[in-house]
Amino acid sequence: MTTAIDRLLTLDEFVRFPETQPASEFIAGRIYQKPMPQGKHSRLQLKLCTAVNQVAEDRQIALAFPELRCTFGNRSIVPDVTVFSWQRIPFDADGEIGNVFKIYPDWTIEILSPDQNATKVIGNILHCLKHGTQLGWFVDPSAKIVIVFLPKQQPVELTGQDILPVPEFLDLQLNVAQIFGWLKPVKN
Repeated sequence: MTTAIDRLLTLDEFVRFPETQPASEFIAGRIYQKPMPQGKHSRLQLKLCTAVNQVAEDRQIALAFPELRCTFGNRSIVPDVTVFSWQRIPFDADGEIGNVFKIYPDWTIEILSPDQNATKVIGNILHCLKHGTQLGWFVDPSAKIVIVFLPKQQPVELTGQDILPVPEFLDLQLNVAQIFGWLKPVKN
């Protein structure tokens, strides 16, 4: 969904608008509202953040955030999952995590929702890579694939037991089947 504004906006104009639910993104002078996350999307988002934070938070290596607004390179986007190495996280004067992230993530993960425009989502991953992001994942729950984006390399489609790359600062090993296995919670 785009805004009904007839002219292109500036980033400064966009950041003065109130937040929306679901979040809106600013791309090339226009505002696009993200689709409301549904079950599979929400489950994958939760589990990915949890997996990263379990291995990285206590050791102050990195933090994963769901739906965090990142404003850089004349865009303001809200990737489904962002991961920041510890030294790049903006902390405020009280030592708490800051509210505003005017930086690119170290790792961006986008989970394709039904009826979402894949081209726009991939465009956001490419924008992140252009500005310094080390790794991008495009997760497609319906096709059960993860397309991996690395700077200055061709994207790679991974499936099944393929091991997914993670940033060098993380000690985390996941494969594609494991990611999509999270969609079938085990009853105890």
